[in-house]
Amino acid sequence: MRTGRDAIRERVGDAVIWDNHACMPLRPDDNSFLPQLERVHDAGVDTITLNVGFGDQGVEEHVRMLGAIRTWLGERAGRYLLASAARDITAAKAAGKLAVCFDIEGMNALGGQLSMIELYYDLGVRWMLVAYNLANIAGGGCMEEDGGLTRFGRDAVAVMNRVGMVPCGTHTGYRTARELIDASSTPVIFSHSNPRAMWDHPRNIPDTLMTACAERGGVIGINGIGIFLGRNDARITTFADHVEYALALVGEDHVGIALDYVFDDQEVAAFAAANPAMFPSEAGYGAGMAMIAPWQMDEIVEELAKRGIGSATFAKLLGGNHLRIAGEIWR
Repeated sequence: MRTGRDAIRERVGDAVIWDNHACMPLRPDDNSFLPQLERVHDAGVDTITLNVGFGDQGVEEHVRMLGAIRTWLGERAGRYLLASAARDITAAKAAGKLAVCFDIEGMNALGGQLSMIELYYDLGVRWMLVAYNLANIAGGGCMEEDGGLTRFGRDAVAVMNRVGMVPCGTHTGYRTARELIDASSTPVIFSHSNPRAMWDHPRNIPDTLMTACAERGGVIGINGIGIFLGRNDARITTFADHVEYALALVGEDHVGIALDYVFDDQEVAAFAAANPAMFPSEAGYGAGMAMIAPWQMDEIVEELAKRGIGSATFAKLLGGNHLRIAGEIWR
């Protein structure tokens, strides 16, 4: 039986496969995990969005990570392409390269300076969320009481709209996320958020936010973290249940995949232990969190095909919807 890229191509042909969120170790002096991107590409993924910082981390941490990964990719230009425009995604695929872009989880990365948005964009950051679990200068997080999008947050969204960076409501409080959708002149994404109707976790989002996102042209990316799928349940069948629910609720034009795979699980366990307010153990955070890996993409495709997902829907779900957002918003 074929696996990996060959198995996927039998089902979906030349569709772009885009995993819109993955987490390499946030250590700029450690590139030992980056070669695993080759395994991701071999598994059939054409484009991956790598996180370069989250939560309380500030300007220095984000810029150092961007510098480190950009240099590593540039030294391997025969295998990787840093995507600047939507056309780079299809060009990389045609050339047999893995396209890479970046994301930022939370506006603490701006250091209170709106001009950082355009700099980050120029360095390859293509989406940024407002707040990571806890409130910051821009808005509320999903793990505490939410005061809504702040004046700074609204100004930041306006700059993002101008420069072509996609606003994201994942990890953000429900009120802030709803106000983000209303404030943005472009579609907003929930880059890696699962339906709360399927599993009652505060990191998941209600139907009202999913439909509001879709009505404005946005995309909800389903993630593969076990504590957001079920009781630390990272089975492919459970992931497929979430995908099916989202497709039924908002339609095939508004659902994508963003597995949120953490390449160094020891690092995420250490972050959780050191930051209990951001990662409360009662919400399932900590050591032993189960995850679906990008190299399981063929298993995802096979399971969804068993459930009757056809090639046209696959083309949108696996990457076409992310590609549409890039074409509409990236400058």
